[in-house]
Amino acid sequence: MSSETEAAARAAASGAATSAQPTIFDKIVAKEIPAKIIYEDDQALAFRDVSPQAPIHFLVIPKVVDGLSQLSKAREDQKALLGHLFWVAGQVGTKECPGGFRVVVNDGKDGCQSVYHLHLHVIGGRQLAWPPG
Repeated sequence: MSSETEAAARAAASGAATSAQPTIFDKIVAKEIPAKIIYEDDQALAFRDVSPQAPIHFLVIPKVVDGLSQLSKAREDQKALLGHLFWVAGQVGTKECPGGFRVVVNDGKDGCQSVYHLHLHVIGGRQLAWPPG
């Protein structure tokens, strides 16, 4: 885990994360940090997770956050963007994991969110257990 990711995790655990600071995902969108991008359009970016939890594990993020740091903080005017992120997860997930996949959104400290830039984890490539966590 990079020191930047560790710092974000510590901030999340302490509840000190703020949307005023650029996140690692903002830097990936700006192409300041490299990522293995597998999908990109004008609203969303999908890239491989650096710490995969299954054979296939990628993230889908909005390219413009506009305060969308957590699912629980989404505004009504962001419904179309949320739908688009899930559409991207479904399209790329179907190509990457034809046998099925799981979409996970971590929200807040108790939800194990470590980067406060909304992101969807798409996980698959093997039989997943239930319940998770």
